[in-house]
Amino acid sequence: MTRFVLKRLAGALLVLLALSVLVYSLFYLAPGDPARLACGERCNPQQIAQVREQLGLNDSMAVQYLHFLQGVLTGRDYSTGTTLVHCDAPCLGLSYQSDQQVTRLVLERLPATASLVVGALAVWLVVGVGTGLLSALRRGGPTERILTLLTLAGSGTPVFILGLLLLMAVCAYLQWLPFPSYVPFGENPEQWGWNLLLPWLTLGLFESAKYARLTRSATLETLAEDHIRTFRAYGVGERSVVTRHALRGAVPPVIAISAVDLGSMFGGAVLTESLFGIPGLGKTLIDGVKAIDLPVVVGVVMVTGTFVVLANVLADLLYAAADRRVVLT
Repeated sequence: MTRFVLKRLAGALLVLLALSVLVYSLFYLAPGDPARLACGERCNPQQIAQVREQLGLNDSMAVQYLHFLQGVLTGRDYSTGTTLVHCDAPCLGLSYQSDQQVTRLVLERLPATASLVVGALAVWLVVGVGTGLLSALRRGGPTERILTLLTLAGSGTPVFILGLLLLMAVCAYLQWLPFPSYVPFGENPEQWGWNLLLPWLTLGLFESAKYARLTRSATLETLAEDHIRTFRAYGVGERSVVTRHALRGAVPPVIAISAVDLGSMFGGAVLTESLFGIPGLGKTLIDGVKAIDLPVVVGVVMVTGTFVVLANVLADLLYAAADRRVVLT
C-alpha cells in the first residue's frame, strides 16, 4: 500500500510540473506585453521599460520560468521600484491590479469555494446515487420512467437556468428564503448555511443527473453478474443482495468520478459563483480574465489544476479501497 501511494504521489508531482510549464507558457508566451498590462494604458515607454526590468521580463523565457518555479518552491522577492516585497512560498506572483500576493488572494477566496463545493458534493451524492439506485431496482416500472425523465431534464438544463429558476421560485414567488448573500462561516454559521442552500441545490442537482445515470448503469451491470444470481438462488435476501453486493459494485466508479469532479469544481463552479455572488475562485478567475491580470489567472489555474491532480490521486486510493480486485502496484 505504501508503495502504491508513493508511486501515485510521484506521478502527481510530475503532472504538476508539466502543468506549471504548460500554464506559464500559455499565458506568458501569448501575444501581448505583460509589462504594459502591469503598468497600465497611460504609461510611457520609460515607465514600461522600468516595469519590465522590475518583473524580470528582460530575461530569457527559461530563466523567467525558473524564477516562477523558485517562487512556488522557496519564495521570491519582487521590486516595486522603491522597495522589495518578499512573497513567501508558495508564491504565485503579484497581482497587476492591486499588487497583492496572488497566494494570499487565493487563500482568502478558497473558503467560499470550499463551502460551495463540499455542500454540493453531499447533494449530488445523496440525490444522484439514491435516484440511480432506485431507478435500477424499479427497472421497467413507472418509477424508473419518471426518474429517467427527471434525470434527462436535469442533465439538459444549464446550471445558470436551474439557478435562476430556483431563485425565482424560492426567493421571489414563494418567498421562503431571502436572496442569497454570502456570509463567512466564522461570522455567522446559521446565515452561512441558509445563504448557501440554493447554491448547493443548484450545483448539486445539476451534477446529480450524471451520477444517477452512472449509478443506474453500474447497479444494473452488477445485478446481472453470475454471483448475484448465485446469492439469490441460495436464498439470500434481496435487501442483502442489493446493499452488500450490488451497491458495492456500483460504488467504485461513483467514487472515482466524485473525486475528480470535486477537484475540478474548485475552479469550475464559475457560473454558480457568479450567479449567487459568491466570492470564490471561479469568480476571481473571471475577474482576472476581465482585467487581463495574468498572475491572478495563472495562480487560480495552477491551484485548480493542483486540486484536480490531488483529487485523481485520492480517487485512485478510494477506488482501490472500495474494489478488492484492484492490484496495488
